[in-house]
Amino acid sequence: MPATTKALTADERRLVRESFESVRTMAEPIGLLFYGKLFELAPAVRPMFHNDLELQVRKLMDMLSSVVESLDDFESIRPKLEDLGRKHASYGVRPEQYETLTRALLWTLGEALGADFDQRTSEAWKNALGAISQAMKTGAYQP
Repeated sequence: MPATTKALTADERRLVRESFESVRTMAEPIGLLFYGKLFELAPAVRPMFHNDLELQVRKLMDMLSSVVESLDDFESIRPKLEDLGRKHASYGVRPEQYETLTRALLWTLGEALGADFDQRTSEAWKNALGAISQAMKTGAYQP
């Protein structure tokens, strides 16, 4: 039985969708900014990234895009997220590192979106990233 996560409200789903449209148009620089912040917050994770960062940015943005498109039916993407969590665990990702990733991504969104990343939008993203993290950790660390 998958762990339950707090469902996003209709307003939160709208805020995430609308803000992601701006992110999508600047995907590469935003992705590189994110990885820079992640490596600043957690330098020990840098060796986990053997690919070039541009490829990693594309993978990140593709996954975020899939999640954003599935916000109205999060359960439809849960199995994919659980599989991704298992894959990340095999790379050595630990449960507490999801919080660091969330902090880095929220900071990056704030930098990229500026005034458009207001308190409500930030909270919506925090809830969405919490649901993503929970699904990935369920796949990675639950029998």
